[in-house]
Amino acid sequence: MTIVWALGGAFIGFIIGGMFGGDSGMLPGLLTGAVGGSLWARVNALKARVEQAEGLLADLRVSRTVPRAEPDWRPAETLSEASQAVPDTARQPEAALFDFSVGAMAPLPPPPPPVRTPQSADVSATLDLRTATTPPSAVAPGPLRPDPAGPGTPQRFFETIKRWFTEGNVPVKVGMLVLFAGVAALLKYAADEGWLTLPIELRLAGVGLAAVAALAFGWRQRNERRAFALSLQGGAIGVLLLVVFAAFRLYSLLPAGVAFALMLVLVVGIGVLAVLQDALALAVLGLLAGFAAPILLSTGEGNHVVLFAYYALLNLAILAVAWLRPWRVLNLLGFFFTFAIATVWGVLRYRPDLFASTEPFLVFYFALYLAIPILYALRSGAEPSKAIDGPLVFGTPLISFVLQAGLLDGERLPIALSALGTAMIYLVLAFALRKRVRLLGESFAVLAIGFATLAIPLAFSARVTGCVFALEGAALIWLGLRQGRRLPQISGLLLQLAAAGAMVIGFFGYHETAPIFANARFIAALLIAGAAFISAWLYLRAGRLTWLAGVLYLWGLLWWFGALVAEIERGVPTRWMPAALLAATALTSWLAAEAERRWKQPLLALTTTIGLWAGIPLCAAITSYGQPLASWALAAHVAYAVFGLRALACLRESGMVGAAHAGWVWTWIVVFALALEALARSLGLGGGWRHAAVALPLIVIHVLTLRAPQLVAVPVGERFEATRQPLLLSQGALLALIFIIGLASSGDSMPLPFMPLLNPLEITGIGILLVLAMALRDTGLLATQRPLIVSAAGFALITMATLRAVHHLGGVAWNDALLDASLAQTSLAVVWSVLGVAGWVIGSRRSQRGLWLAGAVLMAIVLLKLLLVDRQHLGNLFGIASFIAYGLLCTLIGYLAPAPPREAARTEGATP
Repeated sequence: MTIVWALGGAFIGFIIGGMFGGDSGMLPGLLTGAVGGSLWARVNALKARVEQAEGLLADLRVSRTVPRAEPDWRPAETLSEASQAVPDTARQPEAALFDFSVGAMAPLPPPPPPVRTPQSADVSATLDLRTATTPPSAVAPGPLRPDPAGPGTPQRFFETIKRWFTEGNVPVKVGMLVLFAGVAALLKYAADEGWLTLPIELRLAGVGLAAVAALAFGWRQRNERRAFALSLQGGAIGVLLLVVFAAFRLYSLLPAGVAFALMLVLVVGIGVLAVLQDALALAVLGLLAGFAAPILLSTGEGNHVVLFAYYALLNLAILAVAWLRPWRVLNLLGFFFTFAIATVWGVLRYRPDLFASTEPFLVFYFALYLAIPILYALRSGAEPSKAIDGPLVFGTPLISFVLQAGLLDGERLPIALSALGTAMIYLVLAFALRKRVRLLGESFAVLAIGFATLAIPLAFSARVTGCVFALEGAALIWLGLRQGRRLPQISGLLLQLAAAGAMVIGFFGYHETAPIFANARFIAALLIAGAAFISAWLYLRAGRLTWLAGVLYLWGLLWWFGALVAEIERGVPTRWMPAALLAATALTSWLAAEAERRWKQPLLALTTTIGLWAGIPLCAAITSYGQPLASWALAAHVAYAVFGLRALACLRESGMVGAAHAGWVWTWIVVFALALEALARSLGLGGGWRHAAVALPLIVIHVLTLRAPQLVAVPVGERFEATRQPLLLSQGALLALIFIIGLASSGDSMPLPFMPLLNPLEITGIGILLVLAMALRDTGLLATQRPLIVSAAGFALITMATLRAVHHLGGVAWNDALLDASLAQTSLAVVWSVLGVAGWVIGSRRSQRGLWLAGAVLMAIVLLKLLLVDRQHLGNLFGIASFIAYGLLCTLIGYLAPAPPREAARTEGATP
């Protein structure tokens, strides 16, 4: 070990001698460093031996046996002399002579000799051990003194810093910090002067390996020399952070992603080490080293995004540690360094064009140091009066708001919106924490009121300030209801009307240039709407003039939605206006549903229901501009889904939940139908594919409603059963309409070739027919007419399929002349004849008289068709073929089923 220290000292002496003495000072520095390193190693070895000797001496003193209180057979005068031999200063109270330790309960040794003289060493050891084992309760308590009031937060902070620099292994702590600064300066200066001839990669690697070795050594010494080990670990990780930052920033040896990953590993590593070893000193050292690294290596031309991203990593580490350990000093240090450096950079380097790359970091720091005191209050278990981290609770919003105002360069309206947003955040937090940490919730409520008050003079111009009086009108209504007086109520209503009129006059012909939703006109409209809603709620709560409450609610809803529409029309491109309106409608529906859940008012439920049904026309409007599930349209539908689900959950106990849920289901049917149709159109698919795309979502939802209603019932649950039947009827009616429309379609299946009954249009028709047949059977609707309905629909489907085959395979145009073509008439005659024969034969074999009669009627229709229509085509092969085919089929029927089945025959056939 001496050699290692000598080599290390020689290296340091060589460097220092070269720095201050040039070439002539290198050799003396080398020798001096080697001697100093050897002496340091000897001193450490001697210190270790002294500590070992002290430990052995302490073990020896503890292991000595205490003389027990045994019978002494000496004469009384001998005992008196022995007691006098004990010094007065060594005498103990009588209670201390009784030994109730575990050793006293062991078996007694053989009796001692009758006479013995206690040695002074034995008495001294006995007294020492007795004194050491005297319980604390035996010590007389001192005089009672009042508990003085604890020091304030700043005083505790400075006392903590003072203890850190005055307690523990102070030389190591200070030495590691100074060494860290020295290494940083040395690396920078050596690189600037070109002293080191080794490549910078090897130099940085050497420093990094040395730091890793120091970190490993510190980890091994964590139990024997805790203070030294923790300080060494913190300094080593700080050096590693410095190396990574230098390799990326100064020498471009590491790409940004790799440097970011390495810094993340190091920051997380020091936090893990601090938490595992419960070492606040390690956490503080690592934090100081982390914050100092970019400052020491700064060239004045750095990238602020990299700098703030690096500090964001450090602050994330602070948040992780705060989740596990209630170390307030760590939180305060991170808060101080983060905002101090951000403020200095803002004063010296900020320009308005850097706002977009700076604002996210300010928001991040604000959110982080907003969360840390909440975690501390929830996890520290402190008394309510001590659970508030005052500097963070009140300092974070104030400093963040000042910096935000600086970034916005004095823009009144954005600053006011920032204040209003901050007030809303603290209002939500105050509501959430009002029961768990009441004092913290009250602190947040005070901050919310303060920032909301600050927003008014910052935001409102002369035009908008008048609209603030609408809120005063709501306050007058509240006062009038509390006092039971009508005059304040009338004054409040008139004041709201006056505010609305002032807004209309003030903004008539006014062209707003501020951003969408962040301008005076929109805020003024919101004030009027909010005052109307508050007034309506006041009347409902008081149980008076409920009709007036409804009028006020509709008045507020008009201003609310009108303000949204006006802003969308002004600031959103025409292509995305329907999507924005869909999102705004969904938001309004959700807010109304939340209010209905609390106050159970039909107007609120009606608002939600109308809003959910409005999704159908809005989706159709979105589709007119392209795919409804792409880009901003997709985002609007996601908003509709989220708000709609919550709104339906809120309406679960309302009487209008069925109508609202029906609008929700129908909207999604339309959305997916139009989305699939738009996709088929964009891919250049034929009309058959587009028809199938429109029908597919309705088929799926209808089957789910019929067979798996629990899936469609989300989120209304069992309340869906009451409206399930009307929904099935409406779905079935639309399916029938789609089926009929499909009959008249040519069924283009491009890019695939046309195949009868195996093309998308006819497969869709078959699917609709099967679903409707299943629905008629399961619901019991039209039970007696069901066979006739299904047969007629099937006959129509096969007939049109035949004509489509003639069109696609025979080359006959799909128009009114199609029925005049001989190929079409012959094909119909053959197909109908086959159907008739099938019904005739199957009805006879199964003794189903109705089916046999249906086949017979169909064959009669074919015969009539041959006589009236097809006879004009006897001059060509198709006409002739139709007649021959019909004849052969009739002959076959006559052979297989010449007569209709009778009831008696069917009964006899069924009898065994």
